[in-house]
Amino acid sequence: MKLALAQINTTVGDLTRNVDRILDAVQKAEAGGAQVAVFPELTITGYPPRDLLEKPSFLARAEAELARLTTATRGMQIDLIVGAIGPSVDDTGKRVTNRAVVIRDGEVRFVQIKRLLPTYDVFDEGSYFDEGPPQALTTLRNTPTGLIVCEDAWNDKQFWERRLYESDPVEDLARAGARVMISINASPYHMGKREQRREIFSTAARRHKTPFVYVNLVGGNDQLVFDGSSFVMNAEGELIASARSFDEDLVFVDLAAGTGEHHANLEVETEAVYEALVLGTRDYLHKCGFKRVLLGLSGGIDSSITACIAVDAVGRENVAGFGMPGPYSSDHSVSDARAMAERLGIRFELVPIKEQYEAFLRTLDPVFGDVPRDVTEENLQARLRGVTLMAASNKWGALVLTTGNKSELAVGYCTLYGDMCGGLAVISDVPKTLVYELSRIANRRHNDAIPENVFTKPPSAELRPDQKDTDSLPPYDVLDTILRDYVEEYRAPRDIAERHGYPLELVRDIINKVDRNEYKRQQAAPGLKVTSKAFGMGRRFPIAQRFSE
Repeated sequence: MKLALAQINTTVGDLTRNVDRILDAVQKAEAGGAQVAVFPELTITGYPPRDLLEKPSFLARAEAELARLTTATRGMQIDLIVGAIGPSVDDTGKRVTNRAVVIRDGEVRFVQIKRLLPTYDVFDEGSYFDEGPPQALTTLRNTPTGLIVCEDAWNDKQFWERRLYESDPVEDLARAGARVMISINASPYHMGKREQRREIFSTAARRHKTPFVYVNLVGGNDQLVFDGSSFVMNAEGELIASARSFDEDLVFVDLAAGTGEHHANLEVETEAVYEALVLGTRDYLHKCGFKRVLLGLSGGIDSSITACIAVDAVGRENVAGFGMPGPYSSDHSVSDARAMAERLGIRFELVPIKEQYEAFLRTLDPVFGDVPRDVTEENLQARLRGVTLMAASNKWGALVLTTGNKSELAVGYCTLYGDMCGGLAVISDVPKTLVYELSRIANRRHNDAIPENVFTKPPSAELRPDQKDTDSLPPYDVLDTILRDYVEEYRAPRDIAERHGYPLELVRDIINKVDRNEYKRQQAAPGLKVTSKAFGMGRRFPIAQRFSE
């Protein structure tokens, strides 16, 4: 069997254009000699459609577009496997199912309904979809074939120490006599995910002595970034074909010969994170209808990496940076920001906020009376910068990118309606220590656009004289270690302290900061997920609660 892995970038709800993309890829696959073209999960609707699945009009249009796709294949010599929605098998419960559909010569020949519906992390499929019956084999080009939809392949008892589901659809299909397994997927990226997928499917291929075809969605949809990275394993669990990461791709493979194309990929994980952020930013902007962005440039490492990502996402001509020095800003905060903007080739505007800040103090001093100045006045500066950026956003129709990192967001080292103002939080899932690594990657790509001084000077919000981040926080390597253990692995304070030799009171203080600042995070702009546990849609903690570590 000769296959084409059709790794395409779909948009949620853009049903007509999604089908047009499918048809374009099918024509290329057929011209390349493929007998079967395999597309990602929910190709027609985009993933995840979420509450769109509650709209009868959406379901009707999705059904109509599937019919259009089916009709358009009449006379073609190639089979299609596409992800689609369809009606429930029962009259009670949920109305819709998640399907892999086989189309041949103008007809739907076979349907496999997804059986295992994830409800962990960013997934909520159990709320929308009705689960399918036990899987059945189909025949593609005289080959008994097992069709699998994403999660249905992630419950191998040989791989997981603790399985989430009682059944294993892959094992059922193997026992039924499948000679090849084809899995269609919408599997979001996070660090280490690409390697994990290959290990899972390599293990399954060796166990069942069956080739595995894995086709994944690519592109950004809201907070999720899908990396593609489609591949084929032979029956020995060896990689015989692979697609690019973070880009649309069409990969040809001959299962009978055991050969396929290998397209260039990103082997270094930090390079993959950088590409994920670029793709996520680009797709968020374009799919939401924005062409231009702007951001505050403080001369610090966070705004510097965000600017570089923005340039790679939408082009330097569509990026503007604002330097907004206040009463405590250092000279290098302006000079470093200006130098970087010039090297990147982006527009730079200098808008000092000192006069506005002093006017606010004169207005508020009679109200506050003799109460000493404190963080209130510090936050005024951040909020004046937010007002400035939002004014430019309104005037130019450009989206504001926030520049706060995961470490700051975790402990609330950010200002509501100040530096948190914006439409997309590009690096909100990037710990501070990783920000520095990504900035080195950015400099390799942009001819050292970020000045070396930005890497070496102590991080500071510059909201009071001689302020340093370490006045309020431990060194970032310590902070990020504590946050990783607590946020991503749910470890208890004493366990974290003992594992790393940190003072227990320090760990408790950081964890208390994390818990107290949930109200801030739930008002933050959506951010792009690149770690195993990001703040946002995959972390659902109540704000008003009394549990404490």
